[in-house]
Amino acid sequence: MKKLIIGLTLVALSAGIAGCSGSSSKGDETTLRIAMVSPGEGVIKVWEQIKEKYEEAHPDVNVELNYQEDAIYQSIGLPNLLSGENAPDIYFEWAGERLKTRIESGYAADLTEALKQDGLKDAFSEGDFKGMEFDGKTYMIPTASDVSNIIWYNKKIFADLGIQPPQTWEQFIEICEKIKAANITPLASGNKDLWPGGNWIAHLISRVVGEQAYGDALQLKQPFNSPDFVTALGYVQQLWENKYINDSVNAIADDEGDVLFFNGQAAMHPIGSWLVSSALESAPELELGYFNLPSMPNGKGDQTSVLGVQNGFAINAKSAHFQEAVDFMALYSSVESSKLLADAGAMPIAKGGIDPEKTDALSLSLIDMMKQSTMLVSPPDTGYNIEVANAFNMAISQVLGGVRTPAAALAELDNTIAPLKK
Repeated sequence: MKKLIIGLTLVALSAGIAGCSGSSSKGDETTLRIAMVSPGEGVIKVWEQIKEKYEEAHPDVNVELNYQEDAIYQSIGLPNLLSGENAPDIYFEWAGERLKTRIESGYAADLTEALKQDGLKDAFSEGDFKGMEFDGKTYMIPTASDVSNIIWYNKKIFADLGIQPPQTWEQFIEICEKIKAANITPLASGNKDLWPGGNWIAHLISRVVGEQAYGDALQLKQPFNSPDFVTALGYVQQLWENKYINDSVNAIADDEGDVLFFNGQAAMHPIGSWLVSSALESAPELELGYFNLPSMPNGKGDQTSVLGVQNGFAINAKSAHFQEAVDFMALYSSVESSKLLADAGAMPIAKGGIDPEKTDALSLSLIDMMKQSTMLVSPPDTGYNIEVANAFNMAISQVLGGVRTPAAALAELDNTIAPLKK
């Protein structure tokens, strides 16, 4: 998740305090407040343009834009803002369990009818609303989606060794052996900050234990230290014990893992879709391919699932300015605004925002992968409680780096998160 927002220049704010605002007060006029994770300088400039255009069309409305640093926003920042005196009317949120929590807490308005206004829903494809619809009602306006983890591979290395992208875990292990025999590291990962391995292995775990059990454990509805979770982490232990992954996996950062892969020191690299832009800049000659996680033996989950995130903006159910908020999001979702966002480096999900002629083929393929997915699995740190996610990612890193056995890591995880259970 940490790489979802490209080129972040973060504006760190104290939780619960109104953030960096792009406008000054207009006296007693209506104030429409919008809160979000800082999207970086380039995209902030576009937000300011959209704000100005909206205010020109609505001279009685003053739009306040509040940007917060990612980690603050998703942990205590947004909850404090929502419960504060000047709560946002519109706020950025991740689809799935996080949005569901806002609905249950009374902070997400039903947008089903509002989306019918002026063809707003027609600005999107049906697949864009994954994780935003509950009990037949829609609660979010989508803005972006991202594949959070796939396995990238060096096409030249694969061709030289006569291997193909694997379909099953057994085939994956076979190609790891062939790559290792050629004195090339099969997998490179930089897991110093825990989330890279957390994303990748969480997907593997969901395939083994099933999406329901995965979600239940992360929501503290069942313990992690169970036979299925132990089995899942056993596959991770296999990677370390057979030297299929770099020894430095937990000592280097994600971008250092990128470098190992770009330099040809490793044949595969599990990371998200944002690798494309890094590869185009740092390794333009690299023949880059990708494949989704192979199917797991006797897996209880959907073996075609995609690890990714859908995000967007919800309208506060407690807002006194519902229609103004809908009108603003209609402007934000317009083709004109989407093109401005795309030019600033964002990947807007609304129709007409992305120009296929200006977008690389890999990115277009990944966008289609998200739209076509029938099972979307949320990464630990975007769909669930961040403290639980951090502890989960730590347990994964311990097994990935050979520090703990699966059972020991999971037992420690359960002990760590025990105080969080109500």
